[in-house]
Amino acid sequence: MHREKRTLGFYVLAAFFVVFVLFLYGPFSAIFILSFQGPSGGLTFPLNGVSVHWFFNLFEQQAVGNFGASFGRSLMLGLMVMVTTVIVSLLAGLAFRRKFTGGSPLFYLTIASLVVPSIIVSLGIGVLFQQIGFRPSWFTSAFGAHLTWTLPFGVLIMFAVFNRFSPSYEEAARDLGAPPWQTFRHVLLPMIAPSLIGVGLFGFSLSYDEFARTLLTAGTFNTLPLEIYGMTTNVTTPVLYALGTVTTLFSFIVIGGTVGIIALLGARRARAAL
Repeated sequence: MHREKRTLGFYVLAAFFVVFVLFLYGPFSAIFILSFQGPSGGLTFPLNGVSVHWFFNLFEQQAVGNFGASFGRSLMLGLMVMVTTVIVSLLAGLAFRRKFTGGSPLFYLTIASLVVPSIIVSLGIGVLFQQIGFRPSWFTSAFGAHLTWTLPFGVLIMFAVFNRFSPSYEEAARDLGAPPWQTFRHVLLPMIAPSLIGVGLFGFSLSYDEFARTLLTAGTFNTLPLEIYGMTTNVTTPVLYALGTVTTLFSFIVIGGTVGIIALLGARRARAAL
């Protein structure tokens, strides 16, 4: 069998990809290894024994930081942002399938927050809440600040989905007598479901690790990124590395689960088409 000859450009690109992967995952590998320090281990190499002591220490009372509560707040906030982003992005995508008065200004207003520095958005929302007499909180002002970050991406994704979506499927359903809701439920929704799941994952991921837009809007109680930032200035044990490992693995689990759901939906669609 004839084998294709590798060119110099191929090896250059391969080397660049390897360097990129090392740059991307190198820091995490160091944190992952150091999180298994022994009970008397420090923040740097070499390892002083190998144990899972610091992982158990995460769930004990900490002198500084509260991992459990901040994780719960970030998880709940991420889920709130995810659901809202999916619903609003879907409705916006459906609405913009037809031209209407004021559509263009509304579109540019929606994506304008992407070009505004995140810390300015955080400052503005925090000051606004204080001026109108409301105390900033993670489930009010921070929730709104996160939506200014996630909604533009969700809307742009749904625009791209509907731009390459053929309306002939819906027309065929209507010709067969299906009402609008039934057309949406049985024709449109199954076809765009993987994209909606992707929008949800995107919204959750952006919210879960958002720092700048949370800094001045979360109020008294920290989310997980703020808690980690605070711990970096006070915690002097490998428990910080254990926290980084746990939260990163949680992110990988969420991504893997989402990819699995999308693959399952694709397999079901393929079986239904047979």
